[in-house]
Amino acid sequence: MNESHKSEFIELRKWLKARKFQDSNLAPACFPGTGRGLMSQTSLQEGQMIISLPESCLLTTDTVIRSYLGAYITKWKPPPSPLLALCTFLVSEKHAGDRSLWKPYLEILPKAYTCPVCLEPEVVNLLPKSLKAKAEEQRAHVQEFFASSRDFFSSLQPLFVEAVDSIFSYSALLWAWCTVNTRAVYLRPRQRECLSAEPDTCALAPYLDLLNHSPRVQVKAAFNEETHSYEIRTTSRWRKHEEVFICYGPHDNQRLFLEYGFVSVHNPYACVYVSREILVKYLPSRDKQMDKKISILKDHGYIENLTFGWDGPSWRLLTALKLLCLEAEKFTCWKKVLLGEVISDTNEKTSLDIAQKICYYFMEETNAMLQKVSHMKDEKEALINQLTLVESLWTEELKILRASAKTLHSLQTAFT
Repeated sequence: MNESHKSEFIELRKWLKARKFQDSNLAPACFPGTGRGLMSQTSLQEGQMIISLPESCLLTTDTVIRSYLGAYITKWKPPPSPLLALCTFLVSEKHAGDRSLWKPYLEILPKAYTCPVCLEPEVVNLLPKSLKAKAEEQRAHVQEFFASSRDFFSSLQPLFVEAVDSIFSYSALLWAWCTVNTRAVYLRPRQRECLSAEPDTCALAPYLDLLNHSPRVQVKAAFNEETHSYEIRTTSRWRKHEEVFICYGPHDNQRLFLEYGFVSVHNPYACVYVSREILVKYLPSRDKQMDKKISILKDHGYIENLTFGWDGPSWRLLTALKLLCLEAEKFTCWKKVLLGEVISDTNEKTSLDIAQKICYYFMEETNAMLQKVSHMKDEKEALINQLTLVESLWTEELKILRASAKTLHSLQTAFT
């Protein structure tokens, strides 16, 4: 459904036009499954420029330093980070309301986000363990970011009639942090004396940031120093009135959820992670060489990123299991295992059997979590949107595990 007629988009297009941006390729629309995005107004060919956003439309640290905040940022010691500068500007401009020069852009930004850092703790508890740990780290990071920024916010009091504590609240900063984290495009690193040494690579790109993610498309996106515009070219073709996508990167669903607050259905990069604890759960506890085997895997980088995917257990997971399943008399062959050599049929079969047990364990756990989420949806109506998102993550993981189980069954038939 085309949304170009909506007042917020009419105002945004006027605002962009005043900043020398005009576009006849794309129009804002609402799509089933992805929600708000951009659709093609004409057929788009491979290699065609789909959007070219002038530098005057980008919100960068340069924008902030040229603003009324510049004098405060320049004199603050230690220098604020580029992220703090952007977040402060967003909160301040949102507070300004109708007085903000950036109001047309602010009006189309999400009012709330669904990244794990914004979820209720009881919903975070329903996430896969590895994602839950990262979500808790993310929350602690944002809380520390807020706590360490409060003195700087206090220095801005002369700019406001209201108390800065009421303007730069945790919820306001969290909204700004999520806006930058989920929507910023990448610019070549810059260094300014009035900002800290952290990479200054983020820019908010009005209108362009309406483009949704698809793992199946490829685009070329970068700031063009000659045209002074942020440009995106598609390597795909689009028919008229289709949703146009870009790719945020080859991310699995846990990463997409953590960083952007959504899950991609049928994501080819989606996977289920196997922790060290689960890896050894089904191995013989009497294996005297187990600690040494774990140490070898750790030294050679085979203890992390072990996964099940759409095409079965990853090569890294099977390699780790083959090394862990080495019989005592074959232990000296561990280097050959890491090189991908077959040691014996017994070793191959044992590692596949354990991979299958781990896969079935995950399937049981995933089914149990889906039931738990379903029950909570019945009981906690206020959390229905958050819970539906978590449910979609577990549902995709269950599909992956079922596909992996089929692959493992096929591989095992070779030994029967």
